[in-house]
Formats: sequence, C-alpha cells, structure tokens
Amino acid sequence: MRVVIKRLGIDMTVKSRGIEFEIRTPDNTKQVGDVVLSMSGVTWCRGRTIPENGKKMSWEQFIEMMESRQ
Repeated sequence: MRVVIKRLGIDMTVKSRGIEFEIRTPDNTKQVGDVVLSMSGVTWCRGRTIPENGKKMSWEQFIEMMESRQ
C-alpha cells in the first residue's frame, strides 16, 4: 500500500484534530481509505468517507485488538 500524510495537525503531540493518513493502492490509482489518529483514538474511513462517518476505536480498544492478534 502507499501511505500519504493528508493533514498534519500536530505540534510535537497529536492534537484533537489529529493526523490523517491517506491509504492508496500500490500503483496509486485508487484511494482505499483514510486513517485518522487523534488524542481520543483511531478512525478508519473506507474510500472517501469523512471522519465523522468512519469507524471509530478508542486507544484502549485498539491496543486490546492489536495485542490479541497472533
């Protein structure tokens, strides 16, 4: 995958608006979605979904999910 920083709203620490990564296919022809990292957690936005309509996960949920993977 190709990962591009779309919006960088940080000043040494991630602020409430967060940082947004654009995820594209390796050949750069299609946007797969966006990942938004903020103080409150992680949001996945498939395709061109706006963050308000994305799938949200708190940091605690994210850590639990990642640590439960084999």
